[in-house]
Amino acid sequence: MHDIRSIRENPAAFDAALARRGLDPASGEIVALDEKRRAIATELQQGQARRNEASKAIGQAMANKDGELAQQIKMEVAALKERLPDLEAQEKETGEALDGILAAIPNLPAADVPEGEDEAGNVEVSRWGTARAFDFTPQDHADFGPALGLDFEGGAALSGARFTALRGQMARLHRALAQYMLDRQSGENGYEEVNPPLLVRDAALYGTGQLPKFKDDLFQTARTNVLGTALQTMRNVEVNSTEWALAAQDALAADENAAARLWLIPTAEVSLTNLVANQIVPEPTLPLRFTALTPCFRSEAGAAGRDTRGYIRQHQFEKVELVAICRPEESEAEHERMCAAAEGVLQALGLPYRKMLLCTGDMGFSARKTFDLEVWLPSQNTFREISSVSNCGDFQARRMNARYKPEGEKQTRFLHTLNGSGLAVGRTLVAVLENYQNADGSVTVPEALAPYMGGISKLEPR
Repeated sequence: MHDIRSIRENPAAFDAALARRGLDPASGEIVALDEKRRAIATELQQGQARRNEASKAIGQAMANKDGELAQQIKMEVAALKERLPDLEAQEKETGEALDGILAAIPNLPAADVPEGEDEAGNVEVSRWGTARAFDFTPQDHADFGPALGLDFEGGAALSGARFTALRGQMARLHRALAQYMLDRQSGENGYEEVNPPLLVRDAALYGTGQLPKFKDDLFQTARTNVLGTALQTMRNVEVNSTEWALAAQDALAADENAAARLWLIPTAEVSLTNLVANQIVPEPTLPLRFTALTPCFRSEAGAAGRDTRGYIRQHQFEKVELVAICRPEESEAEHERMCAAAEGVLQALGLPYRKMLLCTGDMGFSARKTFDLEVWLPSQNTFREISSVSNCGDFQARRMNARYKPEGEKQTRFLHTLNGSGLAVGRTLVAVLENYQNADGSVTVPEALAPYMGGISKLEPR
């Protein structure tokens, strides 16, 4: 969410930042709607104040036995009672329209973010590692993976395309990667481990920026009301308990969450960041650093036709997420720290990668600055994204109303939020398979994972 006061005070700067994102100017419409909303709010406040004053004046007029004046004031109050509900409705409607426009506009890019239309405008910051020189032609993981336990057919039979079952030694390697990453981030890097909910309400996804713009990329469900189900069952079997049925019906009608819409998280960023939603976080506790290993669910509506083969782009996958909540002056340093935490996993696994600074046209909706880590995949002879680490500034905090109160100050300030993958488990699995593959179809297990593999040092074809 954007600061309406900032837009009001400097509309040209706001439009210039939108232009860097490739978007048309929007300050004119926003400021006009804001002025209308404020004018209505002022009239409403004045009307409410006058209604209160007039109500007292009626009593005074009656006490003075001035019936004519009392009648005039009563007529004024009656008119106000008719007018005020209309003003309240107008204020609500205008406020919702303004919020809707602001909610659909992405975060503004930081000053040092390069301009560009798409990934071609991204800038390479650094590289680590050297690509392995194979004495045979390296294969795509989708070709040799099934013999090691990547069951594409079984997963698709169960759930459809882009669902995969991992079996035997492949499942063990996947679990080893996930546990290693989680241990490293919660131990060496000091992120607090969290086991968060996988189902969240609309407000949580709105807070981190997935709603309303990206709802088609999410999986939605609805919570079944047990009471309602029980009531329907009673009706079906003709149970004769009228009093119970009526009481249950009343309770069901009073339950605001009877058919609450819930969403499967696309990333643990949603759950972890919203842990501070609608809170004033005590300043001495900052920065907060969270990590979680969770399944993630994405419909990939915006990625049709991309990576349909193999294990790179799935509807269900696991990821170790990193989230930081901090003071505004700390966020740049926290961004570099988080990126280093993700890089450390790749380095420990011996996987060559490069660090990219994303351009304005390739950044995510909520980000003001993003680094992507791209791992080397021998079969494609190129780097592919394995982690995205973003500084969101106060963009998400404003949507979530997450604040802190600096010591010695009366007013609260919005926090800064950051998130990143530390790492995506499935894509790291692919990188390990391809970079550690052998000519006979086996895969050597990286030394860093040895303590998690139960003595398995190599995945062997079945």
